[in-house]
Amino acid sequence: MPLTVTLDPHGEQLVAAHLRTGRYHSPEEVVTRALETLAEREPPTVPAWTMTPAEAVADIRELRKGVTLGGLRIKDLINEGRKY
Repeated sequence: MPLTVTLDPHGEQLVAAHLRTGRYHSPEEVVTRALETLAEREPPTVPAWTMTPAEAVADIRELRKGVTLGGLRIKDLINEGRKY
């Protein structure tokens, strides 16, 4: 699906500067690379209110990957909390 985008003068300058480097051959290449970089830094997400419960659970599980509790298990933390 073709999309037409109008850039402000600053955006035009940025595209022109990248084209002058010779690394890119067209404005489309510059914009495509910019969008790829944006997606790497800020992955597009679906707003939570449009997700099904299963999608929300999958999203939460993905976000929790790599999050640790310093080797503690949630069950241990609950039991520890009951002591007080």
